[in-house]
Amino acid sequence: METILEVKQVSKTYQNANNTLTVLDQINLSITKGETVAITGPSGSGKTTLLGLCAGLDGASTGSVALNGIAFEGLNEDERASIRNQYVGFIFQNFQLLPTLTALENVMVPLELRGAKNSKSVALDLLEKVGLTSRSHHYPVQLSGGEQQRVSLARAFSNQPAILFADEPTGNLDAETSEKIIKLLFNLNKDAGTTLVIVTHDAELAARTNRIVKIKGGSIIADERLMHD
Repeated sequence: METILEVKQVSKTYQNANNTLTVLDQINLSITKGETVAITGPSGSGKTTLLGLCAGLDGASTGSVALNGIAFEGLNEDERASIRNQYVGFIFQNFQLLPTLTALENVMVPLELRGAKNSKSVALDLLEKVGLTSRSHHYPVQLSGGEQQRVSLARAFSNQPAILFADEPTGNLDAETSEKIIKLLFNLNKDAGTTLVIVTHDAELAARTNRIVKIKGGSIIADERLMHD
């Protein structure tokens, strides 16, 4: 199987006046194309920091991260952003939709960044898949939390990412809405054949993936593969 994400000996430390805080310590993680992986662990264990390093949103203090065979080390912010635009989709706990754009325009943004000619039709198709055709001209403030997260799902898949990073995607939603979002996420993911990496506290969501990586105190303490029928 082809590796899409390779994390080698990665540490992340922060320096302040009189001490060094180690958030991640010598992390090794390899993810193959098409895997669905949950990263779990208590608050403050380094999960979101690891996600940011994997996605090239931040740089490691030591070690190396390669996404789709491209190493992030030595790249400037513009070069890392270009790799993200090309290969990465994101879903965040707080949706991060642009408030001045409609649902449709929010989904079109990644497509337009890539210069896609058919961005409107692709975006409309994705909004239909997430059941929001009738809400396409509404602004985020006019949508419920669940609807906003559905828009962000459509946006995340719009540029056909090779890998999708989801940071607590159900963290701000009630149980019933969470269940709908999880179903949609896995269905869209299956259709697209995307690699999915989810940071979550939600044991039920983690159990849907085919691999759970547990982090505690900045180190991986378990890495188990789940067999689904």
